Amino acid sequence: MVDTLAPRGVIGVMTPAMNTVVQPELEMLRPKGVTNQMQRFRLGGERISEDLIEEARKLMDCNPAAIAVGLTADAGPGAVTRLALRCRELADAVGVPVRNASEANHAALSTLGARRVAVVTPFTADVDRIVQANVEEAGFEVVAIKGTEAPSLPAICETPLGDIRNVFHDVAGSDCDAVLQIGTALPVVALIDELERETGRPIVACNAAVYWQTLRTSGIADRIAGFGRLLAEH
Repeated sequence: MVDTLAPRGVIGVMTPAMNTVVQPELEMLRPKGVTNQMQRFRLGGERISEDLIEEARKLMDCNPAAIAVGLTADAGPGAVTRLALRCRELADAVGVPVRNASEANHAALSTLGARRVAVVTPFTADVDRIVQANVEEAGFEVVAIKGTEAPSLPAICETPLGDIRNVFHDVAGSDCDAVLQIGTALPVVALIDELERETGRPIVACNAAVYWQTLRTSGIADRIAGFGRLLAEH
């Protein structure tokens, strides 16, 4: 669908109910003539979310060209695969393409030609071991990984930017092709350009990656400056 404010298209965005970062970060990236329309869902269970499809059907009333699911599932064993299957089920149910942040991260790394990656997460070392296994299962070599160690899922949204910068600089000193960020509640998008300049490494931030992939899926090929190489060059 197009409308007066979105003559080029509407992008549907879905995010976990407590996540207050995805919506403003994707607004930063929005090209002229495109609008983002939001819907929230609740996390839980082996199916990632029990109300995902129900909530997406409400979002479909505004006829988005595609849906970006602002969620990475790398913190759970096998959850990246479960998220991918759930998103395919959702796409079949609503009839438009659905992209999620975990798979978008992998697509972005491949587009940038990165095989050896350093990883930033909002998690503890115990959870980071699961994240590393998921990233390696996707075909990448993890050469460094570090988390900001948020004490809870809601607290991820409150992580100070200085703490985020410090973790990026710590892992970027490794022999990596790119730095990958997991966790859509961790506010990174506004830092991408700064971090790329300072570290000399491409940064794949999950919210930027899922929006990039959703735009390209929707036929919107704008190069968006100010948020790193991925959006500016691909």
